[in-house]
Amino acid sequence: MFKKILIANRSEIALRIIRAGKELSIRTVGVYSEADKESLHVKLADEPHFIGSAQPAQSYLNIEKIMQTAKKSASEAIHPGYGFLAQIPRFAEACERNNIEFIGPTSEVLKKMGNKVVARKTMEKAGLQVIPGTMDKVKSVSEVEEAAEKLGYPIIIKAVYGGGGRGMRVVNHKRDVDKAFELALLEAKASFGSSHVYIEKRLANPSHIEFQILADKKGNVVHIGERECSIQRKYQKLIEETPSPMMTDKLRKTMGEAATQAAKAVNYTNAGTVEFLVDEEDKFYFLEMNTRLQVEHLITEMVSGIDIVKEQIRIAAGEPLQYKQEDITISGHAINCRINAEDPNKDFSPCPGTITRYRAPGGPGVRVDSALYAGYTIPVFYDSLVAKLAVWDKSRKEAIQRMRNALAEYQIEGIETTIPLHKKIMDDKHFIEGQIHTGFMKDRIGSFILEREVESEDVAALVVALNFSMHKSKSVRAVIPNRKIATKSQWRVFGKRCCEFEAFRWSV
Repeated sequence: MFKKILIANRSEIALRIIRAGKELSIRTVGVYSEADKESLHVKLADEPHFIGSAQPAQSYLNIEKIMQTAKKSASEAIHPGYGFLAQIPRFAEACERNNIEFIGPTSEVLKKMGNKVVARKTMEKAGLQVIPGTMDKVKSVSEVEEAAEKLGYPIIIKAVYGGGGRGMRVVNHKRDVDKAFELALLEAKASFGSSHVYIEKRLANPSHIEFQILADKKGNVVHIGERECSIQRKYQKLIEETPSPMMTDKLRKTMGEAATQAAKAVNYTNAGTVEFLVDEEDKFYFLEMNTRLQVEHLITEMVSGIDIVKEQIRIAAGEPLQYKQEDITISGHAINCRINAEDPNKDFSPCPGTITRYRAPGGPGVRVDSALYAGYTIPVFYDSLVAKLAVWDKSRKEAIQRMRNALAEYQIEGIETTIPLHKKIMDDKHFIEGQIHTGFMKDRIGSFILEREVESEDVAALVVALNFSMHKSKSVRAVIPNRKIATKSQWRVFGKRCCEFEAFRWSV
């Protein structure tokens, strides 16, 4: 077993890995940026190391700096968490070159599964059904139109190296192809450094189901059941649960076998998920493989009793899996709510700020993974996820009631959060009855959001333009209602804040 590991991440996921390390008697090395000096993961790591400015490119995405810190601290392994460098082949390669164990799959697997076109070809060859679409990238509007004619509208134009809901454009009609193709290319290039895209048929309101897998270095692979991830907004997950209310024993067995087959096809090691879309006839299609620990891993831990992060570390250290597929049992029902620093009533605009009061819920079957505390200031530079609230109970009905109680107890003051939205979803009759699919939020959003305002991007664009024009002048004077002529315009202050919000949004 390792004596020391470095955690190349921040906030609640860094805390989660620190705690797993301590339980395995492993010293943990934490890294932090200028913006994270007061973060809990800095306070709880055995060795905190400063790695750069608040901008991710200068700190959490700085491979050279992280490798220097790993060598300096004599770390034997690096856990990337999720996000940042977790799925970047260059980072895994850097670990391999420096004889530092990467707690995840090999760089070769990251390359293969990171390219969605290659992944589709690999899975099809392995016998899995992939979503109908092109098996190569498309290079022109005419190629998109040709593919759409064969598949039938609607289609989705997707970034070859995409993920997280970015670099995707839905096309419902031929007249929309030109604009959608152009926007998809631009977003793919801006988000992933490559403008390559491909086409998939858009299924009508499918279920998004992912299977958690574990694979050791000796070729053993198991799955730990499924997670229902269909409640999403703009392809970003809001709520996950396990087991899925739409799942049958027969379908679970078939999909679980397909998930382990997918892992074996690419010689996968460590923890990961195989993601599927399931149509209304229970026919399932391979969507993608997430080659890392998932945000929602905690609900699988709650129903299985398996500590996935500890298993990641053990696998990376060369230990074999401690169980076979038949040894894994699922008990009860678990639900996870992602608590984001966002205002649902204002188009989910980011709401960084200082926590003035914090009280986490408790009681049997309640788990909170968070790095928040009263007085902590949420930086504008990183993801808006601030907590994961998960509950377990004997049945789905009881788990929903327990989640209602936990959400009612949860107090986060000083910022806006998505807690009110989650409360409404837990009371929604369609959710209670398990009538959920990837179009759930689009269909039901009017029942959850009462106040609809101008989208935050429009407001930000306005104030950024105003702020820019003000900075062009050396002397700015503006009239503020009910006040005298002032030398410092409140629009300028507001513009600055919106610029910060946009930095926060685009960092996600």
